Amino acid sequence: MKMRRGRRRPAGAAVAVVFLSAGAAASAVPGGVRPGDGAAAERVTVRTDAGLVRGVRSARYRIFQGIPYAGAPKGAYRWAAPRPVRPWKGVKDAAKPGALCPQVPSQYAQVSSEEEDCLFLNVTAPAAVRHRPAPVLVWIHGDGSVGAGSFFDARRLADRGVVVVTVNYRLGVFGGFAHPGLKGSGTFGLQDQQAALRWVRRNAAAFGGDAGNVTMEGSSFGAAAITGHLTSPGARGLFHRAVLSSGEGMMDLPAGTMGPDVPGYPWFVWRTARETEDISAEMTSSLGCTAPDPARTLRCLRALPVKRILKVPYIMNAFQVMAYGNETLPRHPARALREGRFHRVPVLSGATLDEHRTFVGMLYDAVGKPFTGDDYGRALTKAFGGRADAVRARYPLTQFPSPAIAWSAVVTDRMWARGTHAQHMALSRYVPTYAYEFADRNAPMYLPLPGRFDFGAYHAGDTPYVFEEPEVSKRFTAAQRWLSDTMTAQWAAFARTGTPNGPGLPVWRPYRTADPRPYTQSLAPDRIAPVDYAREHALGFWRRFP
Repeated sequence: MKMRRGRRRPAGAAVAVVFLSAGAAASAVPGGVRPGDGAAAERVTVRTDAGLVRGVRSARYRIFQGIPYAGAPKGAYRWAAPRPVRPWKGVKDAAKPGALCPQVPSQYAQVSSEEEDCLFLNVTAPAAVRHRPAPVLVWIHGDGSVGAGSFFDARRLADRGVVVVTVNYRLGVFGGFAHPGLKGSGTFGLQDQQAALRWVRRNAAAFGGDAGNVTMEGSSFGAAAITGHLTSPGARGLFHRAVLSSGEGMMDLPAGTMGPDVPGYPWFVWRTARETEDISAEMTSSLGCTAPDPARTLRCLRALPVKRILKVPYIMNAFQVMAYGNETLPRHPARALREGRFHRVPVLSGATLDEHRTFVGMLYDAVGKPFTGDDYGRALTKAFGGRADAVRARYPLTQFPSPAIAWSAVVTDRMWARGTHAQHMALSRYVPTYAYEFADRNAPMYLPLPGRFDFGAYHAGDTPYVFEEPEVSKRFTAAQRWLSDTMTAQWAAFARTGTPNGPGLPVWRPYRTADPRPYTQSLAPDRIAPVDYAREHALGFWRRFP
């Protein structure tokens, strides 16, 4: 799909809500030690390559927060590659999180920040440094326009012997801005994440971690970013396994599926450099920095206060895409995966059973705007045109409790499941791939939405089963606690060995394209067992669509 400057709204500019994560929605910043951690906390000091940091140790954990891994991207360094941290003298306090990267409150995350000095990471490690280095897991949070690494409590994984690093990175326009002649356009958030990986390579051993056994994990936008890193030359050798949860790396975007005014596009997250420049030009056109000379325009934009930039409507959400055709992402990542042009590391990859209920609920029923039968007809026509009747016949309203659930099923199958299936097919041709579907339809909802709606096994609903979220965990049933414990053990096993199998864990076979029904593990409180993913999501039907 070609775009001409000034003729149409850039793809992605109208997306008001795209990516979600449990941490940002809950906006809970974990402290160093909580009740149940064991003996009274004490301070503990570790030497990093930039200086000493002092965190908190209990009987079970060592937690270090707010460690800078790159210099402040301010002034002339706004929209530039991350630069090294200036070494410090003395001991830097690491008992509290660092500043959030610039962001504005959203419908589901009432957090905000105007601080650009925000490139911090957090380390959660077992209390004792063992003789054998521990596997390291680097968590890339979702959303793309809100959130922070400190929102994710990694003590469950540390209990399993994993050193976990959670990362802040530039969000929205600060991470995805593009401009003619600007090196790194559209990839500054990705570059931050790679800078964090290089920090891990240099410093993992100081925290008891193994720099030669690093797993990258992300959900939603974070998983899409990891798809990019799989194909990025700059990430070569920086990680050795990948976990992709609800990733959009091989998804398209049918018209109207993310909202009635959101146009369709062949790819959900990937844009060319020119397209990203178009988005940037439209989003910043009201800031008073237009000039014939691109360098002059950039100087003006870099001099603007963060608060002024954040006042532009949708400017953060419009940049939940990533540019390719540059030094960071030379090739289209989805195509590179299909061609086998990616870093050959084992992958654990999956989605939720009811991905799109989150977005339909947030736009309609859960906020007091019921999605009607007429809305269903209009949505089908907008998304599928002349094939709308065929889709309606396959998903008749009579088979669903409401039009909203029917539309959610259509988009879950057409967009999320088809994209996830394509990702598994591409990856498994070249690397060990373990596929899953999170299927707990009673997973506690963490989004602060006022209305009642059956969200089912919703987008990112699996995250609190691996990362501690007190408001969710206290509502777990005994069966859900068992599922959480099992998933955490499987994730830790994968980080340690490259397979989610281990003593006492359910058998999990690799996904193989040659199998009549490639193995996908269903994760539910009452059943962990294989599921026929293609049949469950009507992928045979959707194969007939372009």
